[in-house]
Amino acid sequence: MIHFAKWKAIAVLVIVLAGIIFASPNLVSRDDADMLPAWLPHRQINLGLDLRGGSHLLFQVDTEAVARERLDSVVDAVRDALRNEKIRYQDLGIDDKTVTVTILDREQEKEAVRLLGQVDRDLSLADEGGGRLRLTLSAQALRERQQSAIEQSLEIIRRRIDETGTREPTIQRQGADRILVQLPGIDDPERVKALIGKTAKMTFHIVDDGANAAEALAGRPPPGTVVLPLVEQRSGRAQPENIVVRRRIIVSGENLIDAQPTFQQGDPVVSFRFDSIGAKRFGDATSQNTGKALAIVLDGQVISAPRIREPILGGSGIISGSFTPQEAHDLALLLRAGALPAPLEVLEERTVGPGLGSDSIAAGERAGIVGAILVVVFTLVAYGTFGAIACLALIVNGILLIAAMSLLQATLTLPGIAGIVLTVGMAVDGNVLIFEHIREELRSGRTPVSAIDSGFTRALTTIVDSNLTTLFAAILLFIFGSGPVRGFAVTLGIGIVTSMFTAITFTRLIVLMWFKRTRPREMAI
Repeated sequence: MIHFAKWKAIAVLVIVLAGIIFASPNLVSRDDADMLPAWLPHRQINLGLDLRGGSHLLFQVDTEAVARERLDSVVDAVRDALRNEKIRYQDLGIDDKTVTVTILDREQEKEAVRLLGQVDRDLSLADEGGGRLRLTLSAQALRERQQSAIEQSLEIIRRRIDETGTREPTIQRQGADRILVQLPGIDDPERVKALIGKTAKMTFHIVDDGANAAEALAGRPPPGTVVLPLVEQRSGRAQPENIVVRRRIIVSGENLIDAQPTFQQGDPVVSFRFDSIGAKRFGDATSQNTGKALAIVLDGQVISAPRIREPILGGSGIISGSFTPQEAHDLALLLRAGALPAPLEVLEERTVGPGLGSDSIAAGERAGIVGAILVVVFTLVAYGTFGAIACLALIVNGILLIAAMSLLQATLTLPGIAGIVLTVGMAVDGNVLIFEHIREELRSGRTPVSAIDSGFTRALTTIVDSNLTTLFAAILLFIFGSGPVRGFAVTLGIGIVTSMFTAITFTRLIVLMWFKRTRPREMAI
């Protein structure tokens, strides 16, 4: 006699009921689902870029800039070390991914070698003779720095996109130094590029009031300084003004813990706040340089250069620069999310309209409906009452598939729809195997009870083996594939799991309930 434990029957019915509950939010609009109480299921299937429309951007991380920045920091460290010990030098600079310097006093050369050997453990020091020293960054250290920059870029891009409130973004690494960003529902790629692609590296420097910017541009700027453009939004200037600032960074954006857009005297500004370390540095610098101008530098441009009238000891301040409200909001967002460790270059840009997505959904729905109708007709004609049970199992399979994708927040793409259509056909495979075995047992003269029991038992191994091989293929497609291939693998994998559940447990339960209710002496299938 077919046996189905009571606890198993309850578990199957609970799973089916849970599937109905978690799939039900997809029957209402996204806005209505968001209005449901927090304790009720409200997650819906996420639609991918090809179905919902939006922006597709492929960025490349400028890893060469990471190397240049590291070498610039080495130059600053060498300059400070030699100046502190009053060692005379010249020609300090970068030469083909190395840092070179010439020591003028030969008697100080040994001391210089000792000092520079302690600057950075990742540097190798070579004495080329004539007082010329060369510091080379190891290849391993450079690779680690570049890999770290790519990982940091991924995290910062994710933070920036989350700040904008974009839902279900796709942010993933592609290849060695590329980052793929897909933003469903976003049809303004220019603002997205401006937010994601801006490095947003903010630093504070003291302005060198004694230096002449025009003379510095024409010749060499004073040692330890750099000429930067002063950009004033809507200032009416034909060309930005240039000012000379000291290279030494007083405090950087890394010490910021908050930045918010606000208004000061009716003008949009950005208020910022440092952590304890940044507040101390900022307070010390403003105390020691009262009366001088403080340059706020963002991505190599001075956005504001206010005069320090008194020490700023509270660790907070205001950035003004004739911003629009939107510009102030975006700048605050960028500062909160953090600076990119390296510039990003846009390699590919696409905008998918919602019309194309709706056409794809309609085509997928038509394909799914036609496929389901054909399967239902075939099973009803071929297996009669058992075919009706298979159709019920097919409906439950679809509900569980939708519930699982909603609960896991899986993204449905156009290839994913193809996976669902394929699952519709595969979902009845297990039932067909079971019914054919039952039919064979009946033909051999067994009783209905014995035929049903033997049919389920004999088909179990075949069902598990056939579905597991397909499931392994779906897992491999997900691991090694990308984009559309992954979308197909997700729906196929979830569909296989739900179809195995409905074939092995749900169908068995329904057949048992039908048999106990009807008690047929003869059974046609």
